[in-house]
Amino acid sequence: MYRVTPPWEGRSKHFTREFGAFAVTLMREVPVKRAGQILGKSDSRMWRMHFAHVKAAYARLSFDNVGAVGADEMNRRKGHNYLTMFADLVSKRVHFATPGKGSETWEAFAAEMFRHNGHPKSTTQVAIDKSAAYIKGVRDHFGNAQVVHDKFHVIRNVVEASDQIRKLESRIDAASRERLERTRWLLRKNSESWTEKEAEKWESIAKERGVSGLAHEIRLVLQGINERKEANEARQKFQNWRARVQVMRKETGELMKPMAQAARMVESHLEGIFAHWAQGLTTAFMEGLNSLYSAVKRRVRGYRTVEYMIAMLHLAAGKLTLLCY
Repeated sequence: MYRVTPPWEGRSKHFTREFGAFAVTLMREVPVKRAGQILGKSDSRMWRMHFAHVKAAYARLSFDNVGAVGADEMNRRKGHNYLTMFADLVSKRVHFATPGKGSETWEAFAAEMFRHNGHPKSTTQVAIDKSAAYIKGVRDHFGNAQVVHDKFHVIRNVVEASDQIRKLESRIDAASRERLERTRWLLRKNSESWTEKEAEKWESIAKERGVSGLAHEIRLVLQGINERKEANEARQKFQNWRARVQVMRKETGELMKPMAQAARMVESHLEGIFAHWAQGLTTAFMEGLNSLYSAVKRRVRGYRTVEYMIAMLHLAAGKLTLLCY
């Protein structure tokens, strides 16, 4: 005896092609458990269909023209449990995901490129944050790629340094604490976003010439530099900004230390920062994946292994062409 496969059978046994395609499309929009409730099927059967369709569609992907890559780590669950995602920043699609956030993730991505008719040397630009592990991974496995640091990360680091200075200054004495009370979000905003009350508060802070006010002004200067169109002019402005921070550190002492550390970070990554001017590459797509990633975690709630998360990521953000047959 032998089994004859009927022409209408889908990739998962016992289901037609049309039912399988509809089930996978539904799982792209709602949690798997909810999709199973709607269709009257168990979680295990729903996942079996999911894996079968995603695996077939992913196998057909070609990485032969991936020139600009973005990478970012996402937290899988509580604790230091991360997943690194790699995306094509031109086609805006997630190509690969793997556990961890070290340089070994880049080795895994390079190996995956070979399996999909691609080559790491064809990648000429890589947009990442300033992670030393990521930079090492790019250097070791994507030697032709220029590292690009988005100005978003530069500004974020300086904003965080400014916030640390505010906390340090507010602990000096009661007068400083009262002056800086409820100023956290005021000092994180740009002046055009201030309310009338916040603008009045800033005037009182600026009049005192406290270190927090100076740090805020320094941050705004850096933002202005990032808006420059001409790279050579911006480079000189960066150097001047760095020198200004050094002078202020000497004048104000330990309170300005967080900003001095941020300035050293900027200086040590200048080439990657200026590659942003030359290439125009940003990590905006990767940052936008944060909200999608949160939705993906909800859809696979209760998943057993990381493979469930990766499969759902490919379905949600991989722009896969699902095959009914």
